[in-house]
Amino acid sequence: MTTRVLLLGGTGEARRLAEHLAADPAYEVTSSLAGRTAAPEPPPGRVRIGGFGGPDGLAAWLRDERIDAVVDATHPFAALMTDSAVAAAGRTGVPLLVLRRPGWTESPGDDWRRVPTLEDAAANLPGERVFLTTGRKNLAPFAADTGRWFLVRSVDPPEPPVPPRMATVLARGPFTVDEELALLREHAIDVIVTKDSGSPMTAAKLTAARTLRLPVVMVDRPPAPAGVPVAASVGEALAWLAHDG
Repeated sequence: MTTRVLLLGGTGEARRLAEHLAADPAYEVTSSLAGRTAAPEPPPGRVRIGGFGGPDGLAAWLRDERIDAVVDATHPFAALMTDSAVAAAGRTGVPLLVLRRPGWTESPGDDWRRVPTLEDAAANLPGERVFLTTGRKNLAPFAADTGRWFLVRSVDPPEPPVPPRMATVLARGPFTVDEELALLREHAIDVIVTKDSGSPMTAAKLTAARTLRLPVVMVDRPPAPAGVPVAASVGEALAWLAHDG
């Protein structure tokens, strides 16, 4: 019997899980992507792009597609999608797993200033030339800052509102430590703002900040939903699907 899996994707872990499931005849996987980038790289298996219309829409889709299990492998900061998945799973009785890689761990020589929200980050910037790596849709809290200069890097152009003094680098990672060091030096960056995604693909900037002794304003991730099983790796997610999915 084939297990039909909805994989809420957008992360490296989601892609690796999709690769495993698509290669296993015991599973039929559909990856759902938010469509926030202009040219997303589709994972193996079926792919669905766009929203579901909130918890009600997702619940209806789960029923219509006869889904047996949902794995939420969205970005750790995609709280709205996770909330919708929890609500839809509760309404339909479909088992739900949250796949969340661990957050980053501070190392000797790091100067991290942890804050709970982007708004707190904007209100507690210790420098004047800021490398803002929070995502192109998370710039509004910094839009009122007329005194500082911001460098923003994203795959697609940022969406307003944005800081008035801002330069944009359009690029797709991952980036090496040497590339990050060169970027920080070229733009004379004196502080980095980032979200605690925990991704090894974006950790090079933290090593570069440590090398240059730059402070990092680190926005804490929202907590995982209560009462929902959480896997920290693709291996753990595969084990859950084999046992509970």
